[in-house]
Amino acid sequence: MVQDPLEHPDKFLKFGMTPSKGVLFYGPPGCGKTLLAKAIANECQANFISIKGPELLTMWFGESEANVREIFDKARQAAPCVLFFDELDSIAKARGGNIGDGGGAADRVINQILTEMDGMSTKKNVFIIGATNRPDIIDPAILRPGRLDQLIYIPLPDEKSRVAILKANLRKSPVAKDVDLEFLAKMTNGFSG
Repeated sequence: MVQDPLEHPDKFLKFGMTPSKGVLFYGPPGCGKTLLAKAIANECQANFISIKGPELLTMWFGESEANVREIFDKARQAAPCVLFFDELDSIAKARGGNIGDGGGAADRVINQILTEMDGMSTKKNVFIIGATNRPDIIDPAILRPGRLDQLIYIPLPDEKSRVAILKANLRKSPVAKDVDLEFLAKMTNGFSG
């Protein structure tokens, strides 16, 4: 779903299909959305550009939109590339509802993101991953086909996953033999990264 558009865009074009340009990861904070995006880029041997939504925003008229253009330009130059927008909900809230927004800056940023996504050629080999804790407030235009058209829920780790996380985090640390990782995993239900 994610690897094929990056690794084999030619196969999609051969059959007259347009490969997906992106996905939206959503789930509670600390459940591994960012780590998964990095792992995908690594697995695809693609460059990884990560940006937190608020980093794009400035108080100067037109500068936020210029920041969006610059990030997309960097991604195109670094292709193959995974462009990761963390905290996407901070810059892609449904348009028109940003009360107190100086001159509609948030709407202009979303419009610029949409323009850049639509202008992405499949030949450029850039895949976009957005991450949010709040998919319900994302502007629907971001989620339409040809943009971030696949939503993937990333849940909190279950008990088996928490055991694996504990083992991975403690692999280089001396741990007493009587430390019961399974017990710790049971006691950390609902915990995140």
